[in-house]
Amino acid sequence: MNAPLTLAPEAILEAFRFRHACKVFDPARKIPEDQFQVLLEAARLSPSSFGMEPWQFLVIQNPALRQKLWGPAWGAQTKLDNASHFVILLARTGLDMRYDSPYIAHHLAAVDQLPPEVADKRRAVLGNFQTQEFKLLESDRAIWDWAAKQCYIPLANMMTVAALLGIDSCPIEGFDPEGVTAVLADQCAMDPAHFRPALMVAFGYRQNPQPEKRRQSMAELVRRFD
Repeated sequence: MNAPLTLAPEAILEAFRFRHACKVFDPARKIPEDQFQVLLEAARLSPSSFGMEPWQFLVIQNPALRQKLWGPAWGAQTKLDNASHFVILLARTGLDMRYDSPYIAHHLAAVDQLPPEVADKRRAVLGNFQTQEFKLLESDRAIWDWAAKQCYIPLANMMTVAALLGIDSCPIEGFDPEGVTAVLADQCAMDPAHFRPALMVAFGYRQNPQPEKRRQSMAELVRRFD
């Protein structure tokens, strides 16, 4: 059994105060590879609906490939040139995420290592969830949106772990999905039938001072019913 974490609460909150959407990174500073691997492991260990891991993470380090993304990824233009590491989070399409897909069958058998009768029960629960409760099979967009929403979980975990390590980050939604898909299909052998880009994130070290962090008060955001 894993030992409980011993990180001080104030250290955790200080990491959240440190984290901000870094707009300009210092191009001269690179994240040590062992620390970046910790970020990727945080993403890999992230939870997902039914544990089906509806994602894949592309680490884009090649300068020529980053340049090809510069046009369609307009929200990343100030990061592609100077971020130490750049990640695109892909969400699986309905072809994989349907309860009766080969991907789900493989995951239940090979990853979860469930006996056939248990896998069948899990698949039935997932099928009811997709068809009756959340009605995800009404359109290809609905089930992909379900998968894409889950990509924000590893994104948040990567950014939090980065902040704990003193690494800056910037999440990015500003891009043309079709344009980015075309680049990734051509340059990264991404199959658009199975994957589409959900969001991006840049990592590195800030070049400019952090702006003041502004948030609503706890009283405005939290309602308790004890």
